[in-house]
Amino acid sequence: MCKGETMREKVITVTVELKNRNNYDYENRIKELKELVESSGGEVAASVTAPRDRIDSRTYVGSGKLEEIKELMEKLDAHTIIFNHELSGSQMKNLENTLDAKIVDRTNLILDIFATRAKTKEAVLQVKLAQLKYRLPRLIGYRDYLSREGAGIGTRGPGEQKLELDRRVIQRQMSQIKKQLEQVENTRQITRNKRIKNPIPQISIIGYTNAGKSTIAKAFLGEEGEVFDAKDQLFHTLDTTLRKVKLNEFREIVLSDTVGFIEDLPTFLIEAFKSTLEEIRYADLILEVVDSNNDNVDIQRETTRELLRDMDIQIPVLTVFNKVDLLERREEFLYADIEDKIFISALDPKDILRLKEKIEEILAKDEKKRSLLIPYEDQEILYNLLKNFKTEGMEYVEEGASITVFMNDASFLKYKKYERVNDSDNL
Repeated sequence: MCKGETMREKVITVTVELKNRNNYDYENRIKELKELVESSGGEVAASVTAPRDRIDSRTYVGSGKLEEIKELMEKLDAHTIIFNHELSGSQMKNLENTLDAKIVDRTNLILDIFATRAKTKEAVLQVKLAQLKYRLPRLIGYRDYLSREGAGIGTRGPGEQKLELDRRVIQRQMSQIKKQLEQVENTRQITRNKRIKNPIPQISIIGYTNAGKSTIAKAFLGEEGEVFDAKDQLFHTLDTTLRKVKLNEFREIVLSDTVGFIEDLPTFLIEAFKSTLEEIRYADLILEVVDSNNDNVDIQRETTRELLRDMDIQIPVLTVFNKVDLLERREEFLYADIEDKIFISALDPKDILRLKEKIEEILAKDEKKRSLLIPYEDQEILYNLLKNFKTEGMEYVEEGASITVFMNDASFLKYKKYERVNDSDNL
């Protein structure tokens, strides 16, 4: 270990493979858990699989497999066991008593990662609320291992806060957090209302974890890219980060990067982050970023699309197949059914330029010429039009500035009062 490097917590992962789930991709699930552990600062010392007909109600894996895990713990000097499943409080307690180890389940691991990533006030509140919801029915399994020295993975609250274990205190805290989140949402709504009045199109980047969303956002921002800190870690972007960027010489856009999705994310976790995900409702275009080098690309796409359907979001989608530089061959013909798509490497500046051109093409698809007359007293409106839309000529007349602007129907509604009704271009 290099000087100054923090020693990683040694972890043994456990995955139960149910024999009646023949088509389930356990290999990918195990790989995903390893990435989650590494994102939380841990190191997978060993991965244990337990084929079973059914789940053991007391210990999830049964006594025989526990003996195998005990031997591995002693051999590897690893005292944190992470299950690739969601455990009950009694199962956690039974496992801890039997193994004399810290027991963490998959949901708690994800929450722990969220806690270390939360930066804004809203994200901290959302993480804490989700942790409290998770912990409330599991207090019996928590009290012992939280008292261990160097508690580490699975014990962290947002902002290094101490995790609460009193049921009444937890319930009171949940009520308080919900009220605080309502206040945060009111503030967000005011900001949204201002943005709705703004003609600048919003582009939301969504997709599976590690697909390259933040890398694309960083490439768009150029020298200002530090806002989206792209790292090869699951769930790295926890907050929806908004930033205005220049798409081309005549158009600016508002870019938002969102938290990545993952298979089988507990419903209550998605609900806990609903206000963050709600941001995509206000987008003019969604960039669905896909890791084209991943064997489960179709499953990942379905996970993302299912979320959009659940949220009843009907916004144009551009599917961005990223990481094509890692492919031996590009099988673009497999996705002939996708109308708007592009194959890129987010690390190639030429591909980023092609992506920008594709976005412009989609945004401009429904644009028409609009002839407007802006009175002299509304020169700020004129400034916004010149700054944010493609124009085709302007002249000053007695009533104000006569200008021809290219805009879609949604944008035109904001400026309809300035329409030159006697002009045939607006038919």
